[in-house]
Amino acid sequence: MNDEIIKNNLDYTLFSWAKQGNLNPINASYAEGSYVYDRDGKKYLDFSSQLMNVNIGHGNQRITEAVANQMKEVSYVFPGMATDVRGKLGKKIAEITPGNLTKTFFTLGGAEAIENAIKLARIYTGRHKIVTFYRSYHGATYGAITAGGDPRKFPVDAQAMPNVVHVENPYAYRCPWNSDTIEECGEHSLANLERVLKFENPESVAAILFEGESGSSGCIKYPPMYLKGVSDLCKKYGILFIDDETMSGFGRTGKMFGIDHHNVTPDIMVIAKGLTSGYLPLGAMAVTDTIADYFNDNPFLLGLTYSAHPVSCAAALENLKVIEEENLVARASEMGAYIESKVEKLKKKHRSIGDFRNTGLLGCIELVKNRKTKEPITPWNAKPDEMEVTNKMAAKIRELGMFTFVRWNFIFIAPPLNVSKEEVDEGLKIISQAISIADEYCN
Repeated sequence: MNDEIIKNNLDYTLFSWAKQGNLNPINASYAEGSYVYDRDGKKYLDFSSQLMNVNIGHGNQRITEAVANQMKEVSYVFPGMATDVRGKLGKKIAEITPGNLTKTFFTLGGAEAIENAIKLARIYTGRHKIVTFYRSYHGATYGAITAGGDPRKFPVDAQAMPNVVHVENPYAYRCPWNSDTIEECGEHSLANLERVLKFENPESVAAILFEGESGSSGCIKYPPMYLKGVSDLCKKYGILFIDDETMSGFGRTGKMFGIDHHNVTPDIMVIAKGLTSGYLPLGAMAVTDTIADYFNDNPFLLGLTYSAHPVSCAAALENLKVIEEENLVARASEMGAYIESKVEKLKKKHRSIGDFRNTGLLGCIELVKNRKTKEPITPWNAKPDEMEVTNKMAAKIRELGMFTFVRWNFIFIAPPLNVSKEEVDEGLKIISQAISIADEYCN
C-alpha cells in the first residue's frame, strides 16, 4: 500500500518548488502534537510547524469537532449571505488586532489576502505604486510574488505586476550601509526608504507592504524603532501601511501579532496560516474603521467564491479559542527564550553559526564559512551545483527524524507553540548534528 500511495502521488500530482523527477516525499500517515508519522511508523519532529502555520500543533480534535458541527448546520453559502460563525470570527479578529482595525474581508489564504490588500489600497487611495522589501515573501500568485523579493519569482517576472518598487531591508547582520549597530542600520534604512519614496513621487505610492516579522527570507529582525518610523512616513505622505502577518500572526512571535512588538497600528493587516493553524485554508485582511467607512458610500469591488467559507471560519474560531485558553502566546515567548539560551551554547560548539535571529518561535540560524568575512555556507539563490552543504544538512535532518525548513544557509526553528522543552532539546540535538556538516566547510 505504501508504494501505491507514493506512486499515485508522483504519477498524478505535482509537488511545489521542485523538479518532479527523483522526488522522495515523506509518506505521511498521521500527525499529533509536534510530530508527523509516516506509514512505516517513523516519526518526524516538526520543527517548523510545517510551513510555519501549525501553531496549535497537530491533531487537535477540538478543530475536528468544530468543523463537523458547522457542516451539520451549513457547509457553504455564497458570500453575500450572513452566517453566525462569520460574524463571530470577524468580531473576534477586531478584538485581538491592534488599534482601530475593525472589519475583515475573508480569503482562502495569505496570497489571496495580499492580492486583495493591494487592490484595496489602490482603489482607496487612487494611487498605484506598492513599496516592498527585496528580502521578503508574500505568496505565489502573480501580484503577491511580484510584491515579494524572493527569487522564486524570477521565472515569471517578465510578466510581473507593474508598479512595485523594492527597497533594501534593515538587515543588521549584513547591513547594506555597513552600520555598526542594528539601530544605526534602521536609521539608514528609513532614510533610504524616504529617498526612494521621493524619487518615485510619494503621491503615486498607494501602500508600503512589509511583514510584521520577517519569515522565510531569514527572520530578519526589525530595529526597535523601525516600524514606527515606517508608520510615520506613511502618515507624512498619505500612504497606506499594509502589515503582512501571514507567518508572524497568532502568537508565533510571542505576541498575538508581530507588529505588536512595535506598538504600531497598520491600515491593513493581512492574516492567514496560524488563523486556522493550517487545519483548513483561510486568509483575511482586516482594515481600519476609516477605510471601512469609505465603503459605506462606495462599492467594495472585491470578491471571491469562497470568501467567509463557514467551515473554514469555524476552524479559525475554535483555533483562536485554543490559542487563548492554552496561553500559547505567552508559551511562545517563554520557549523562544529557552531556544535562544540553547543556541547560544551551540554557537560555542559550531564555528559555522554566524548569526541567530529569533522572535518567540520564529527563528533562523544563519551559517557561514567564516565568521569574520560572513561568507555564507551556501549563497543566496544558490544554483544546484552550489547546494552541496545545504542538501547534506537537509538529508541528515530527515534521516535523524525531523522536518524543518532548510534553505540556502538558513536552518529555521519554528515549532508549534505548545512545543515542550524536551522536544526543543531533541530538535536542537538533531540540528547540531546537521551543522557539524557545515563546520567541515569553514575556513
